[in-house]
Amino acid sequence: MTHFTVTRVQEPEEEDSVFALSSSFSQNLDLSDFSWSGQSHYSAEDVNLLVGDGFHKDLNTYINNSNCVDDDDFYDRNLALFEEEMDTRPKVSSLLNRLANYTNLTQGAKEHEEAESFEGDKRKSTKSPQMGTFMGVYLPCLQNIFGVILFLRLTWVVGNAGVLQALCIVFICCCCTMLTAISMSAIATNGVVPAGGSYFMISRSLGPEFGGAVGLCFYLGTTFAGSMYILGAIEIFLMYIFPDAAIFVAEDENDEAATMLNNMRVYGTCFLALMAIVVFVGVKYVNKLASLFLACVVISILSIYAGALKSAFAPPHFPVCMLGNHTLSRHKWYACNKTIQNNETITTTLLWQEFCASDQLNATCSDYFTQNELTEIQGIPGLASSIILENLWSSYLTKGDILQKTSLPTVSVSEAPSNLHPYVFADLTTSFTLLVGIFFPSVTGIMAGSNRSGDLKDAQKSIPTGTILAILTTSLVYLSNVVLFGSCIEGVVLRDKFGDSVQGNLVVGILSWPSPWVIVIGSFFSTCGAGLQSLTGAPRLLQAIAKDQIIPFLRVFGHGKSNGEPTWALLLTAGIAELGILIASLDLVAPILSMFFLMCYLFVNLACAVQTLLRTPNWRPRFRYYHWTLSFLGMTICLALMFISSWYYALVAMLIAVMIYKYIEYHGAEKEWGDGIRGLSLSAARYALLRLEEGPLHTKNWRPQVLVLLKLDEDLHVKYPRLLTFASQLKAGKGLTIVGSVITGNFLECYGEAFAAEQTLKHLMEKERVKGFCQLVVAMKAREGISHLIQSCGLGGMKHNTVVMGWPQGWRQSEDPHAWKTFINTVRVTTTAHLALLVPKNISLFPANSEHFSEGNIDVWWIVHDGGMLMLLPFLLRQHKVWKKCKMRIFTVAQMEDNSIQMKKDLATFLYHLRMEAEVEVVEMHDSDISAYTYERTLMMEQRSQMLRQMRLSKSDRDKEAQLVKDRNSMLRLTSIGSDDDDETDTGAATGSERTDRVHMTWTKDKYLASVRAARGHGAATFEGLRDILSMRPDQSNVRRMHTAVKLNEVIVNKSHDARLVLLNMPGPPRNTDGDENYMEFLEVLTEGLERVLLVRGGGSEVITIYS
Repeated sequence: MTHFTVTRVQEPEEEDSVFALSSSFSQNLDLSDFSWSGQSHYSAEDVNLLVGDGFHKDLNTYINNSNCVDDDDFYDRNLALFEEEMDTRPKVSSLLNRLANYTNLTQGAKEHEEAESFEGDKRKSTKSPQMGTFMGVYLPCLQNIFGVILFLRLTWVVGNAGVLQALCIVFICCCCTMLTAISMSAIATNGVVPAGGSYFMISRSLGPEFGGAVGLCFYLGTTFAGSMYILGAIEIFLMYIFPDAAIFVAEDENDEAATMLNNMRVYGTCFLALMAIVVFVGVKYVNKLASLFLACVVISILSIYAGALKSAFAPPHFPVCMLGNHTLSRHKWYACNKTIQNNETITTTLLWQEFCASDQLNATCSDYFTQNELTEIQGIPGLASSIILENLWSSYLTKGDILQKTSLPTVSVSEAPSNLHPYVFADLTTSFTLLVGIFFPSVTGIMAGSNRSGDLKDAQKSIPTGTILAILTTSLVYLSNVVLFGSCIEGVVLRDKFGDSVQGNLVVGILSWPSPWVIVIGSFFSTCGAGLQSLTGAPRLLQAIAKDQIIPFLRVFGHGKSNGEPTWALLLTAGIAELGILIASLDLVAPILSMFFLMCYLFVNLACAVQTLLRTPNWRPRFRYYHWTLSFLGMTICLALMFISSWYYALVAMLIAVMIYKYIEYHGAEKEWGDGIRGLSLSAARYALLRLEEGPLHTKNWRPQVLVLLKLDEDLHVKYPRLLTFASQLKAGKGLTIVGSVITGNFLECYGEAFAAEQTLKHLMEKERVKGFCQLVVAMKAREGISHLIQSCGLGGMKHNTVVMGWPQGWRQSEDPHAWKTFINTVRVTTTAHLALLVPKNISLFPANSEHFSEGNIDVWWIVHDGGMLMLLPFLLRQHKVWKKCKMRIFTVAQMEDNSIQMKKDLATFLYHLRMEAEVEVVEMHDSDISAYTYERTLMMEQRSQMLRQMRLSKSDRDKEAQLVKDRNSMLRLTSIGSDDDDETDTGAATGSERTDRVHMTWTKDKYLASVRAARGHGAATFEGLRDILSMRPDQSNVRRMHTAVKLNEVIVNKSHDARLVLLNMPGPPRNTDGDENYMEFLEVLTEGLERVLLVRGGGSEVITIYS
């Protein structure tokens, strides 16, 4: 076989000319005069001269390429196909470099807090978070859950409700928080939660109206929690540590309660002011003391268990004096006797004087005192006793009732008990519902982990694990303490709220070991610490709400000190907490904050349930153990507890939330956070459509709303029905589907035809089970009709954002020369309309809905970043049963200057934050010389285009010429592969070094003769055009683009030849329409050898985000 020779010539007159055909070829067109050599070569260095610093064309179809020849930094040789759009679709390597800290996504993060902050704010570099599950979530949750109720009221709850009902109360409350923690874990692991804790989760899941209302309720609950902790600390201080510190002293027994409330108000106000100053001076001091306060809590709880175990064999001696079955207060006296006999003298006791108003033996005494005997019982019988049998059942009291032990004998009298007598009275009417409201604050505090998400090393793992373990731990402690209290402590002592019957000791303290002071001191410091934590967290929550600017009148509270401390918010928090202090009763404040916390938990469960039922594409929690039924059960329990504990408080709290909601709806700042309510609006009617028009769709709510462009044949049958099948598989992510087609002609004349075609489309949609709408357009030109469909389909917010159309199969041999031009025009229209574009190639090979892949891979080749479509589409496809068992692999391309190891690590971390499971691989594409195959493939592409333009071939000639080019392509491919692999040449003359430096030119003499004979009949003008074609040199920009296509294709075929589906970035068409046919050739080369290919172009906006 002979080949014509291509040699390098030097022509000073034409400085742009580097290569030319041999002189005998260029000077004489007579075939007999052609001089053919045997096997000749030219070096790869010569080819590089062509594309490096040589030849320019005046007509450059790629506009941006004018200055790129001398600017190697502007483009990468291996990505030349994508260079025109690098400003809007960056390389993956540069994107991953910007995502090093995963806090500044190019567009996704702009819609979050940092982009909504005030202009001019400068971000300060922060240290990478290092806190783990134990220190970052578990211990803070323990500290916030354990609190004042455990030490001051749990024994009283057990005494009134009995062990069984107390276990029921604790179990219901713990179930409520556990279900809420499951929902919270799902939300918290559905992306990064930057700040704001529960407020952030609710507002970003249910919208600014719900978020603002519930956020303020949570703020009020946290503030009143601070009041409750302060009141608890004051109660411990005035009753058990330093009773003589009381400022107001009661003149008689009837005034004791009032004076105690006044003392609580004064000391509470002082404590509040002191704590506010500490918080104002610096939060770091509060954080440093947190560990000390937590240690106090842990030591106090351990002392309870130690004391309970010790009581089994050596119960502490705390006698309780009983008059009949009435419990007596033992503050002022110690001897449980009416008289004392010293030798022969009988003297009265202080107790006698209390009931007889005199120390004389003949004094007139109370009838009940006279007729009943005094007995002493053990306040703590011990774990080995059977006291639990008496404490199993409830003993609810009415205010003013005397604490009684019904098993003791008594003589009833008609005399009413008097406050002047030292009985222990019930200060509050108790009931099951009241005790629920008082106990519930002891299980709150589960949000402590989510509030610290920014400080955690792996928040998506630590928050669920730490929170649920903390709830399990605290639930076990509460349940075990209920049983221990009922098993160790006498019932009348349990019902004695302030320990009057045991000489004014803290009831839980007398059980502890080694001393009651362990509990007293520990509980005092733990309540002080919890109060400081509340006063620290509440102002920051208010500041977060104010900075979101959803409530205009709160904007002033978004400001603070220069270091960001919320000064104004702290002042408001202290003022609201003072209202709780003025109530001065722990039992009255607890139900108030229970309402606000329960409402917050209710909406956390609602947010999780709504997101789960909507099944939005962005809902991909890493925490898997959730279900919408659990969320609804949590909602039901929260709502029930609200009305059980206090129905009027519940109504007031709900009224406050509704008022805030309506205020934000009508007067608040407009915000769009991708909330679930907006996602639900997509499937609603007129009201929802109007809401969708209020603002742009958020990244989290993005789903492919598809316009499927189908082509009809002459019989009005769909040419590629598998396009609709593919769309139905994609719609496992739900959303909108519009099936569109175009009939060419006049609408007045083609109405019947259009109606029939529309019915055909509807029947096909029913067959493929595609739920959507059908839209058919009659236009004079197909490209105009497609443009009209893309522009006008949809209504309001229910508009398509993605176009699916088929690849023009056999476009080279197509009878319609405008088919591929219509295709390219559609690509341009979708790009201009900022719509995503999906082009399945070889659509007939795509699976039907009845086919199921039992294994295989979906390969994503992420070359440039254009909004995340390549990441989202495999996730949506795998929701369908056809692709469900396929695994996802992601390949990206690294250039010479890129760190491929770091890219792989960054990409894996990025996928982890996206909650997607995929195998990651970075393919290194080293700069290499442009091969002869690439050069000749480009040359033939341009020659073919020129021939079609100049010679205007007939259909038969065009078919022959296309076949000729096809044959040449096949031969070139085989020969080029041989040369690239350094195989021996045909003649065997080349040595190893020659094989490296030289390549074949494979246009044979026979092929050339055939082409010339075919063209000879067209006259002299045709020969002139043919001479220009044969002497033309390829444009260097086309060579570079062909090089990109060839190199990428080689890598993709090598890695993904057995993939079930290959997803690939689709390069944009040239801005100058003269290069359209070359663009089609580039796409063909890029996808050669692949069975199923999906070319993807993003719409210019982010469709996936790591944020919650």
